Amino acid sequence: MPSTSSHQITRLLHAWCNGSPEALDELVPLVYEDLHRAARRQMARENSGHTLQTTALINEVYLRLVQFPGVDWQSRAHFFAVCSKVMRQILTDLARARLAQKRGGGAIRLEFDEARAGSGGRSFDLLALDEAVVRLGEFDPRKSRVVELRFFGGLSVEETAEVLKVSQETVQRDWRMAKVWLLRELSPEHRHDA
Repeated sequence: MPSTSSHQITRLLHAWCNGSPEALDELVPLVYEDLHRAARRQMARENSGHTLQTTALINEVYLRLVQFPGVDWQSRAHFFAVCSKVMRQILTDLARARLAQKRGGGAIRLEFDEARAGSGGRSFDLLALDEAVVRLGEFDPRKSRVVELRFFGGLSVEETAEVLKVSQETVQRDWRMAKVWLLRELSPEHRHDA
């Protein structure tokens, strides 16, 4: 997601945290493209029947963020980490609402492997993926956060390492291991055994 100066965004985040509405007005256009890119990746992974549009997802993230003034934003990466968590919550809430409406027939399906997104690769039920990420977090919180930041937030390896305060190699290793674990967890054979 690197496009605008990380220092400039961090400075504006601090100013917003300290109550400057002008800082928020200046910040939004600087982060919008990066948020749009992350949201577009998420939306590309969904089935064609989804109703939420990329811009609506970004707007919902924005609305939820402004409800929490006074967040101690530490950096640009921290901001995008929070946005990825909010995006995950929004998409999961939407999937749960659809499931409740259609009693199981409307689960949102996503591409898990970001390299194959949109290419007809293997897709997963968002709710099942969310539950699996929660289970992963019960015994390995860092790997769960790596999935959240990389998959839901679209953060790069470098940005994920910055947020988690670990090396890029650790992020890459955690990402590989988490994907293998999640693929196994989400396999039809494993789900029937559970």
